[in-house]
This record gives sequence, structure tokens and C-alpha cells, in this order.
Amino acid sequence: MKIGSIEPVAPVVLAPMAGVTNAPFRTMCRSFAPGLVYVNEMVMATAVVHGNAKTERMMTFAPDEQPRSLQLYGSDPVMVGAAVRRLCDEGRIDHLDMNFGCPAAKVTRRGGGAAVPAKPNLLRAIVREAVRAASPYGVPVTIKFRKGLFESLLTHVQTGRIAAEEGVAAIALHARTAEQHYAGTADWDAIAELKAAVPDIPVLGNGDIWEAADAVAMMRHTNCDGVVVGRGCLGRPWLFRDLVDALAGGPVQSAPLLGEVCNVMAAHARLLAGHLGENLALSQAAQATRFAEVWKENAWNSFRLRVTGDAPKITLWINDVQMWEVQEPKNDKIAGEVDGFIGLQLHWTAPTSAAGSSMGPTTWKPGGVLRFRNLFLKEL
Repeated sequence: MKIGSIEPVAPVVLAPMAGVTNAPFRTMCRSFAPGLVYVNEMVMATAVVHGNAKTERMMTFAPDEQPRSLQLYGSDPVMVGAAVRRLCDEGRIDHLDMNFGCPAAKVTRRGGGAAVPAKPNLLRAIVREAVRAASPYGVPVTIKFRKGLFESLLTHVQTGRIAAEEGVAAIALHARTAEQHYAGTADWDAIAELKAAVPDIPVLGNGDIWEAADAVAMMRHTNCDGVVVGRGCLGRPWLFRDLVDALAGGPVQSAPLLGEVCNVMAAHARLLAGHLGENLALSQAAQATRFAEVWKENAWNSFRLRVTGDAPKITLWINDVQMWEVQEPKNDKIAGEVDGFIGLQLHWTAPTSAAGSSMGPTTWKPGGVLRFRNLFLKEL
């Protein structure tokens, strides 16, 4: 699959997500799978034209990041064209994605995002201006959109045809309506319908890709040319590595153990601290990364830890998932820290008979606490 002159190593794109897909997050994802298209979070065309300070900070790329991909939204064709010309003239981007799928009220009530395709003449005018402004610089333009505002007002096929007619390099469909937001099941049949309607440009599917096998299944089911991954990679940047392997027909690596996950968390937090400053970084890390499944949705309330094996090697399990192997525990306890983020302490006990003699091999009993830096999380 190619997007203009850009040919990623696999047909996989990171979906732009507000407050998430900033430079540190994209760097983490690229560390697992370089050579894909990782899109920066969405910015407003008007803010780009007027040089808004916050927007300028958002449009940040790592020095080695290629391609530099940015998503733009707006409902005024003239303003969109001016924003694209500025971005291209300043050499800030290699790929532009246009957002016609955001369901957030603060976007749609201004006529942007998912509201635009309901007005096909406006959609055409915006796309035409974006392509016209980017073309002299060789910057490909793609668009991302939804099935429609409601099931009773589906616009995805019409939107795809307008995009193809106006010279868009590729299109991506989030197979839900704006009314659904992110609820329910993605309608992969709509992706297949879109691909059949516009066979001459790449069509990427988005929705319900939670693991590599889902991407393989989507492409097989819909005949689409690639996939766009959003929420499925939150807390799992290694998903992109898995996607590259699976789409190449190879085996997918085992999920990382808890210690490895903690190292990723620590690296992401350091990148965020350098990008945002420590206070904002820790807040965003807690909100957006969620690397370990046990940190999600009150999982601490159902947290289960068990230990198997015996010295010199034991294995820790969280909620029946193998998470961490520990080598050579010493004395009567093991304490482990991963870059200061997780403090884990386990005590062992040797079962004894009533007379006090040993009854068998050493067993391990959870004890101590888990903590995030100095913040108490769970007593074991």
C-alpha cells in the first residue's frame, strides 16, 4: 500500500487521538514498529492559520520521525486551504490527513468533523482546497470519516467517491456512525461496501482492531487495503509490532511480562516529562497510557496475584496471566523495582508439620505492596 509517495512497511496507520498521539506516544509506538504511518493528534485549521500557541506546541515531531503526519479539521474551505499552504510551505509535514469523522459535540456543533459529509458540496470544497494547496509540495492528502451521522443518514459511499474524484491519496472509514461514538460493534460490511465503490484508491478500515488477528480478519472480510488502529493500541504500543508480523504472515510474539510493561511505562513517562514538563506528563501518563491491563476500570478491585515455581526461579501471575519471571530470590523475600515505578515484595513460607519439620518444597506467599513511584496502589 502506498499513500502518495509514502510506502509504509505494512499497511498500518495509527489513528490520531486527541491528547494521546503526541510526539512521545508516537515515539513509543515507532520503537516497536518503525516505518509505519503514525498520525499526530488533530488540530484546527483556524488555529494553524492564526499561529495559536497551544496548536503550535501540538504540532511537534521527533527529529528522526518520518513521515511527519498531521490531522487537520475545519469547515471553511478557504481557511483549510490557508492552513495546508502554511504547513507545507514551512516544510512541517510529509502527509496530511483530514478529519471528517470526529463525533465530539465541540467539533460537530461548529460544522466540523463528522458533520461535514452530511453536506456533500461543502465536503467537496474542503477536500478540493486541501488537495490543491498540498499538491505543489508533493504532500499526499488522505481523509478519515464515519459511516454517517446516523444509521438513517449514511454517507460513507458518497464521501469515498467525492474523495476519489478530488484526488485524495487514500481514505479511511471508521465503521460506526457519529451517533454511536465508540459504542457497539464496528460494521465491517460498510468497509467492504466502500472498497467495492472506490476500487481505484486505497481504502483503510478502522474499528474493533484489538489484536493483530483482528486486522488480518478485517482485511480478509472487507478486501480493504490496510487498517487504522486507534483505541486498540492504548496501553499496548507493541500492538504495531504484532500487526507488522501478522500481516507479513509470520507468528506474533508473546505479550510482554509485567516487568517489560513497566519499563515501557517508565520510558513513556520520561518522554512525556521532556515534552510537557513533569506535572503534566504524569497526569497524561495516568490518563492515556494504561499499559497494564490490571490498571484499567477498577481492576484493582479484582486483582489476583499468585506465584508458581520454586527457587531459583519463580513466576508471578496477575489475574491468571503470566506477567513476570523472577530469578534467584534471596533469603525469605524478594523485592523488585522496575525503574522506580513498581515496587513488588513477596515473602515465602516453608510448610511445616506439627512437629516443626519441613514438609516439602518452599512455597511463595504474596506480601508487601504494589506502588507507582511513592503512590500506594494495592496491598498484597
